[in-house]
Amino acid sequence: MKVDAHQHFWNLTKVAYPWLGPEHGPIYRTFEAHDLEPLLRKAGIDKTVIVQAMDSYEDTDYMLDTAASHDWVGAVVGWVPLNRPAEADLKLERYAKNRYFKGVRHLIHEEKDPDWVVQPAVIESLRLLAERDLTFDVVAVFPNHLKHVPFLAEQVPDLRMVIDHLAKPPIKDKGWEPWASQLAAAAACPNVYAKLSGLNTAASPDWSSSELQRYIDFAIDCFGASRLMYGSDWPVANLNGDYDAVWEETKKALSGYALRDREAILGGTAAAFYRI
Repeated sequence: MKVDAHQHFWNLTKVAYPWLGPEHGPIYRTFEAHDLEPLLRKAGIDKTVIVQAMDSYEDTDYMLDTAASHDWVGAVVGWVPLNRPAEADLKLERYAKNRYFKGVRHLIHEEKDPDWVVQPAVIESLRLLAERDLTFDVVAVFPNHLKHVPFLAEQVPDLRMVIDHLAKPPIKDKGWEPWASQLAAAAACPNVYAKLSGLNTAASPDWSSSELQRYIDFAIDCFGASRLMYGSDWPVANLNGDYDAVWEETKKALSGYALRDREAILGGTAAAFYRI
């Protein structure tokens, strides 16, 4: 099974996305399932994971409706108000009954407080996710949030967490530390996974697999293939490339690894993590 473990949809007439504006150029429009489907077929992708694009119930409900009408959707990562545990508990009770709802994400990087995710109320809500065997996608954008992952893993050891986009390493500037040390510290926690996704938008305009290789190799050294999963980050990927480029260049970067490792990263890990 080939799984794209990180893609988005947004409909600008149905849901408000305050972060998205004309300055985002090619992605400032509605992107829906009919736009993605031919790209999946061309790449040979069997299932996708739709990940929330806004901290709202409207966005989560929209994703779940989309999943119900497309058999290639394997999972939805939605949203509940993690800083309001009582409300989160009630909403999780409802959402968990939907077979596509597999986990939660919050746009941590949009919060003014860089330490938002480690407040006691959020930790309490993360424990609610663990109790229901739901996952947490961590928007651990370096340098503000990646450092919190080991603390979260220690506080909620039964919660399966995944770091989106390898926490956006400083690829364009050929940066390394302290990103590498922070990623390694996160990987030392057995309940933490990571996504090989969103790397092209952290790279130079003429990026290729060779520019990403060092960061991908390091992630594999830290996590192993069984805790790494591929994601396109489409349509955000269109800011510096397209769906095909991300898929093909990622496969090139993985070409030197054993077949079982490639199969895990390109599908098996995501299928297990999100219970697809």
